[in-house]
Order: sequence, then C-alpha cells, then structure tokens
Amino acid sequence: MSTPRTPSSAPDRRTVIADSAINLVATAGLRGLTHRAVDSAAGLPAGSTSYYFRTRAALIGACYQRLAELDLGDLEGGGALAAAPPDREEVSALLAGLLHRWLTVGRERQLARFELSLEAARNPELAPELHRAGQGARARAAELLAALGADRPQEAAELLAAWTDGLLYDRLAGALAHSRPAPDLAELTATTRRMIDAVLADTP
Repeated sequence: MSTPRTPSSAPDRRTVIADSAINLVATAGLRGLTHRAVDSAAGLPAGSTSYYFRTRAALIGACYQRLAELDLGDLEGGGALAAAPPDREEVSALLAGLLHRWLTVGRERQLARFELSLEAARNPELAPELHRAGQGARARAAELLAALGADRPQEAAELLAAWTDGLLYDRLAGALAHSRPAPDLAELTATTRRMIDAVLADTP
C-alpha cells in the first residue's frame, strides 16, 4: 500500500508555477511568458497561475525570488564552508564550483535570470523586486569575504558579484559563447582565485 504524499513532500503550487515560468523564459524568452502558458507547462488547471499571481509583474517578481532562492541554495549547498574560518583557496574552489554548475546543468536558469533582469531595466515597477531578490547571495558573499579579512566586505561582495555575472554572461550569451571550449573546473578555479585576490587586494 502506497504512503499518501504529505504537503511537505512536494513543492507548493507557487513554487511549481515559478519554476515553470523560469523554464519558459529560458526556452521561449519573455514573449512566451503568459499565465496560460505557465498553467500548461506546470500541468495545472487553467487559471491557476492568475489565481496566485494576478499580473505579469507579480509573476515575474515570483521568478526573481525563486531564482534568488535557488542560487542561494547552491551557495549554501556544497558544505557552505563549515564552521572553521575559510581561506582563499576554499572560497575560490566554492565559487569555481558554482560557476561550473551554472554554466552546465544550471545554464538555462542563468539565461532566464539575465532575460528577466533586462525586463526590470525596462520596467521600473519590477526594479525593487529584483533588487531585493539579489541581496541574499551578496550578503552571503560579504560574510565570506569578511571572514577572509576584507576591509569593506559589502563593496568587495558587490564587485565579486559583478565579475561573476560578467563571466557568466560572456560564456552563456556573449560574443564568445559558442566558440569557447566547455567550462573547465581547473580553469574556473584559477580565474576565481584571481577574482578573490583582486577584491581582497587592500587586505593584508
């Protein structure tokens, strides 16, 4: 006899909708993001998406929050640099592993994130939601950089986030996206070590 599924054993409907919306943006762009299309992609009854997210802006805001949740989950996933104070090698390896993941199995999610971010640049109503969504990962990065001795960890985290986004964009959608070799973890680790050293350049 099968065990009934409890509410905690499956994603809630808002999460299912947000995940489906993100996948639609990754594959069809923002033109494919409609309430009806999300219902179909999520396998939900017609009208489900509009019930939870009445407007397109609300649906996009849910995507921002879900993307931030997933990215922060990746950051906290792989050990999260345990209890002992981290060193530069550990943080470089963590960041390289994240980049490798986001350039390979997480590629579609990052493409959706870039496209949804551009929508916020065109629609001021969405900008505050995007800003809030991006704070979690930056706060965690600031904590790690502070543990490495950064004099101004928040500034260092913002710079590191900008470089990380630039690298992701270049590899996923930039001019070299189709001519670069497949992401190599050793190469990414060397790159992230240079990034960490640079943001900590004023730190003894």
